[in-house]
Amino acid sequence: QVQLEESGGGLVQPGGSLGLSCVASGSIFSIHVMGWYRRAPGKLREQVAIINHEGLTTYAASVKDRFTISRDNAKNTVSLRMDSLKPEDTAVYYCNCNARSSYFSSWLTVWGQGTLVTVSS
Repeated sequence: QVQLEESGGGLVQPGGSLGLSCVASGSIFSIHVMGWYRRAPGKLREQVAIINHEGLTTYAASVKDRFTISRDNAKNTVSLRMDSLKPEDTAVYYCNCNARSSYFSSWLTVWGQGTLVTVSS
């Protein structure tokens, strides 16, 4: 089993910055894609940013040029740096990865428990 644990989040004023971190633990053979998703109040969950093992990134249009995703393959961590935050960025942010526990195992999609980010004055 692979588990994800997020840290960071909290309350920040509009225009401010915040960082989220996520570490994968458990029986890990390899991790392909890691990423961040969010669910705003009353809305569906949406992809924020993802990064593959080689470092190729994809961002949602709403966060491009404001958010930066990075990962450390040796430590099985993924981070999200959020700058120029807006009230509409308020959401529960979820860490996500595609991982397998052994060479012969199936790839599994794993989710963290979520961390709340509130952008408000």
